Amino acid sequence: MTIADKDRALLALLSENARMPVAELARKLGLSRTTVQARIERLEVDGVIAGYGLRLSESYLSGLVRAHVLITIAPKALPGVTAALAAIKEVTTLHSVSGTFDLIAILAAPSILDLDRLIDRIGALDGVERTLSSIILSTRISR
Repeated sequence: MTIADKDRALLALLSENARMPVAELARKLGLSRTTVQARIERLEVDGVIAGYGLRLSESYLSGLVRAHVLITIAPKALPGVTAALAAIKEVTTLHSVSGTFDLIAILAAPSILDLDRLIDRIGALDGVERTLSSIILSTRISR
């Protein structure tokens, strides 16, 4: 899929602030309001824009204990482990990766004790062979 430079610029602006008024987007892009609205609608229909979400403030997130958990799974265990992790609400993101580990889960828990229990729970899942955890101290860049 090829995306025009103006569409990339539009996506960059929307990723900074998805609630930016179309008129302001148009002004920043040097396009008409109707052109920008049409581009947004086309990007939505084409599936480039899959939705709009909530971005939590760093001050709120700093009240949670967050961690990256690297997970090694047994052969052919991916579907079961993925389903089990999807059922855990504290798992905010799950990435399939290459390398020594198979998955990286990002967790958010209200306390260290809760995080510790959660990591133990993940380690005990059928198909999970090993985990390695790193607590997130702060976020330096979030786009």
